[in-house]
This record gives sequence, structure tokens and C-alpha cells, in this order.
Amino acid sequence: MDIGGAAMHTHGSGRTTRTRLRGWTALAAVGALALTACGGGGDGKKDASPSPQGGESRPSVQLPSLAGEKVEVAAVWTGPEQENFTKVLKEFEKRTGATVTFVPAQDPIVTFLGTKVAGGAPPDVALLPQVGALVSAVANKWVQPVGPEARKQLDQNYSAGWKSLGAVNGTQYGVYYKAANKSLVWYNAKAFKAAGAQVPETWAAFLETADTLSASGVPAVSVGGADGWTLTDWFENIYLSQAGPQKYDQLAKHEIKWTDDSVKQALTTLGQLFGRKDFLAGGQTGALATEFPKSVTQTFTGGDRPAAGMVFEGDFVAVNIAQTEAKVGEDALVFPFPKVGAKAPVVSGGDVAVALKPTKGAQALLTFLASTDAAEIQAKLGGFVSPNRAVNPGAYPNAIQRDIAKNLIAAGDDFRFDMSDQAPASFGGTPGAGEWKDLQDFLANPADVAGTQARLEADAAKAFGN
Repeated sequence: MDIGGAAMHTHGSGRTTRTRLRGWTALAAVGALALTACGGGGDGKKDASPSPQGGESRPSVQLPSLAGEKVEVAAVWTGPEQENFTKVLKEFEKRTGATVTFVPAQDPIVTFLGTKVAGGAPPDVALLPQVGALVSAVANKWVQPVGPEARKQLDQNYSAGWKSLGAVNGTQYGVYYKAANKSLVWYNAKAFKAAGAQVPETWAAFLETADTLSASGVPAVSVGGADGWTLTDWFENIYLSQAGPQKYDQLAKHEIKWTDDSVKQALTTLGQLFGRKDFLAGGQTGALATEFPKSVTQTFTGGDRPAAGMVFEGDFVAVNIAQTEAKVGEDALVFPFPKVGAKAPVVSGGDVAVALKPTKGAQALLTFLASTDAAEIQAKLGGFVSPNRAVNPGAYPNAIQRDIAKNLIAAGDDFRFDMSDQAPASFGGTPGAGEWKDLQDFLANPADVAGTQARLEADAAKAFGN
């Protein structure tokens, strides 16, 4: 197997399904995140019996012999996330006899794939981290419909909502392999204890906690502003909670303008955090120079005097925490993104696998990725949540990951998919351009709300063509 890669990039991870994780409760004793679902779980008593081999029990799906066949897989994953995924690909190799090569892709992945297609050498399978990328790939006639064996796995293991996310105009093109809850704040337990800081439930309380940490000499939040996608997630959580799901859907489709007063309110609220130099590790300048992986690791190194007390991002943060000596559930704890309006937000992302070649190997890999076999291999490694409802929760390595996964499956209808991932890539998924760049400029100057709105609207109008 060929493996390449560099610094970790975790832009996607989950996509559009109106689902919501509910009833979060922090367990102060051990920091495990106990989540109580308010509706249809689907797992029942299966939760109590972990897979005795940690996800390596008898195969749940039969795969064809692919001896001598080469399969290329492209994704934007690098670093630990790529390493964990390659363990899944190695199992696919073992069971089929195929030779799998991982091809590191660049953002925007649509541009990367377009170059490959134009050159006559697309990968067999690609994992797309934006809904817009799937729609574009289908519109460009790059992708193949999902075959019958993969559809069978989808019907057995996925809810209608997750299946619909991988469909365009009623045809199934993709398998959502990886999901994410992007509405979590991870915190350094020692720093909180030393400062006497409290876990907040509301935005006002969150700012008070930030004040408490700052007064203790520890900046409140580590922001990975060098990666513009993290800033879109900050905005989306505030906007969903403050403006509500209806407005969120309208803005996501550019049915209302970014000059709307609801955007002004959300940016003003975000500015309450970004405008305080003492709240940010390294201030605004330091935040803009910090990439996502460092934003996590610097929060969980240095004992009770880390670079920051908190870092915001999805469940995949656990992958980066694993690169430090901190232990999830002990040193690294988590709470839901605080309520700005009536409800706490839940924003999701995800990665959808599609076949770009009409090959037996491509369809076999989609079938494998839709099975519990593939998901349970990566689940036990941490930093991964599957939307596959048949995955045994016992495959997850700790209570935090297990409860996040269980509640993703038991989700309701208030959840919203990552807004920037629904947009055309030129607006919502391109480094140094569109929303990513506009929000980086806002981080540099949080007082310029009106100017930020004007730039966002100009870029959105150009990308959406309206």
C-alpha cells in the first residue's frame, strides 16, 4: 500500500441531514459526556455488549476477489486521520487481494479531481468533504451510481436521512463513511481547576468562563485561524443558535443576503470573543498563524498552564489530543457549544465516498465502507464517528466517543449540516478565498462587522450566481 501525507487537515466530516444530537449532560466526576437521546435510537440493548474482538469479529459483508486489481483512493485527510483510515484500507486489501494506494488530495477537492479527470487518471474512489463537492461531481458526470451490493449495505445500516445525503436527484451516488459533531468545546481540566472556571451552558456564561481563565493567566481559547474552515464553524454554531434553523437554511442557500441583520447579530456576538486579545492564545495575530492541529495540541500541553484553556471543534479533536500526553475523559474534557439563543446548536459535517471509475474494485470498496466492518476498525482508533447505525457502540474507545456516536444515531430533526460545506466550493471551501478569507479578515479586525458582511455577500453572490 502507498501512503502519503503531511499536516492533518480535517475540514469535512459529516454532511447535510437535518439531525440533532440531544440532551447533553457533562459528568463532572470523570468528564465523560453523557448524552440522553430524546427519540428513536435504533441500537437498543446492543449497546451493552461490545464486540469481543474490538471490531474484528466475523465479517458482516462478503467482498469479491480482486487479486491483481489496483484501487486508488483520494481524500483530503492527512496525519493521524489518514493513518487511521489506511488501517481500514489494509483490511480491504487483506480480504480482497487488491492493492490500494492512498492519494492525498488538496482543497478544494473538486479542483483536484477535475485535474485528475482531465488528465484521464481519476482515482477509483474519492471521499468528498463537502456537499457542494458531491453535487459538482455529479453535475460534471465524474461519478458512478452506487452498485447493488453497496446499496444493500446502505439499506441495512443507514437511516433514510443519511442515505439521502449521498443522493442527487434521487440517484444514490455516495456512502457517508465518516460524520462529525462540530458543536463541541474541549477543555483542559487542570487549567479549569486551577482557575476555578465553570463549564458554561450559555454564551454569556462562556464569556464569563473566558474571563475567569484569562484572569488566571491562561488565555481562554485556542483558535486555529490559519485554517479558515474553523472560523466558518464558529460562525455557524452561533448563527444556528441565535437566528434559528429556518434562517440558517435560507442563508445556506443564499436565499437571504449576508448583509441581513441576523448575520450582523451573529458576527457581533462572535466579536465579543474574537475582539478580546486576552481571550485568544497569541491574540488575533497568533490565532491567524495557528493551524487547526496546533490549536488542539497547545491546549493540552503544559499542565495547568497551557497556551489556552479551551479549543472549539468537532469530535475529531480527539485524534489530535492523542498526539499529546493528555487523556480524553481525564485531562481533556468536553461540553456542548453554549446556547446563544433558545437552543444549543448542533452542526455536523461528514465525508462521502464516491466511485469515479466503473470498476469492480471501486464498487467493492464502497460496499466495504458502508459496512460495519470498516467503521468498527476506525472507531476503535478514536477521533472518528460513523453514521452507520449498526456499528456496535462498544467499538468506540471511550465514553465520550461512544456517547457522541450513539446520539448521532438517535438524532432528531433540529440538526443542521455544515453551512460552508453546502455552498459552492469557491465560497465555502477554498483556502484564501470566499468565506474562509472573509472570516480570517474578521478575526484580524472584529470591529469591522459591516465590512465583513459586505465582503461575504459579494463573494457569496458571485459563487451562487445570484
